[in-house]
Amino acid sequence: MEQSWSQMTRVFGRIGLLSFGGPAAQIALMHDSLVTRKKWLTEDQYLRALSLCMLLPGPEAMQLATYAGWRLRGMSGGVLAGLLFVVPGAAVILVLALAYIRFGDVPLVQAAFLGIKAAVIIVVLQALLRLGQKALTGPTAWILAGSAFISLFALGIPFPLVVVVAGLVGALRKPALARARPSTPVHTQTLRNVAIFGALWAAPLIVLWLTARTFLLEIGLFFSKLAIVTFGGAYAVLAYMTQQVVQDHGWITTGQMIDALGLAETTPGPLILVTEFVALLAGYAQSGLGMAVAAGVLTLWVTFVPCFLWIFAAGPYLDHIAARPRLSAALQAVTAAVVGVILNLSVWFALHVLFADVGKASMSALPVPDVATLNIWAAGLTAIAALLMLGLRVGLLVTLTGMAAMGCALSLLGLV
Repeated sequence: MEQSWSQMTRVFGRIGLLSFGGPAAQIALMHDSLVTRKKWLTEDQYLRALSLCMLLPGPEAMQLATYAGWRLRGMSGGVLAGLLFVVPGAAVILVLALAYIRFGDVPLVQAAFLGIKAAVIIVVLQALLRLGQKALTGPTAWILAGSAFISLFALGIPFPLVVVVAGLVGALRKPALARARPSTPVHTQTLRNVAIFGALWAAPLIVLWLTARTFLLEIGLFFSKLAIVTFGGAYAVLAYMTQQVVQDHGWITTGQMIDALGLAETTPGPLILVTEFVALLAGYAQSGLGMAVAAGVLTLWVTFVPCFLWIFAAGPYLDHIAARPRLSAALQAVTAAVVGVILNLSVWFALHVLFADVGKASMSALPVPDVATLNIWAAGLTAIAALLMLGLRVGLLVTLTGMAAMGCALSLLGLV
């Protein structure tokens, strides 16, 4: 049964407004909305799509929403779902960036988001339990998930390598039984979609080149390149981006970059929205508010138009991949490894919420928190969120609102 546009708008709009906490929480939220509540996607379809999005450059959660929308209502549905996932967070980042430029800091907002982040830790825990039950169906899957977690969390092995190795392990094992192959995708439609979104991606860059808008062209080319190399989501390229925008281009300072990441982590939408914040600050430093808005809009365009391109190019072939035994086995192995990837993101996020100082172990990528920097208020808020969601079964929206209010109250009392 085809879903109506009003239903699509309500469901994906809710996802966009509540998508706090980075990819792990966003993947959990979409699973709850699209699989558990609405049953618009099956578990198998959702997990296969998640594995595909993990393999593509760009923010995996945004691309997962786009794929779901495409699956339900074609290219128009994909565009709607993707935009609803991005636009709320982009609007919040714009407001916060302008407030940051004007006032330098937004302590009350940061306190509210401390409460939200505490709740997100529990949201992610629930998601891991649900996804693990579905994806970890045997000893090999458990080994792949555990190996992926250790590789990323303790050894610092690059994300793409972890995924590729998992896929090879799956493909080289005894292949699963072949499934009935679905109808062949219409290649001309795929080529048409790629041409449309490729042209949309390039259009502003060509205009800027022809009009000799040097600064904006530099912004557009840099973030276009970032859109191609962001395998594994924003976390995978944060160090590279920081070096480029701070040291090489000198667009912002190190302190501003840290603030940008902090605000992006506590707003709805993909973490890669940090690029919008960076562009807004860089544009403002260049020549004021008008240039800031132009740089921010351009950065959003060249960051997210490629995401639609990747999904509309690869999505039609996902069912065919799943119907081929070795490719299907490879995709199942990647799905198992993705559980370890999400666990890595989840632990990383929880450590940075609960501890002010998280360093690295000597000769290792293992994050080691300084116990003395434990934020007791963050720990207390996390315990309250666990009680509300796990014990009392309070809904997500009510919990997030209540936790944000508690964070604000602690700030007004001078405790955080």
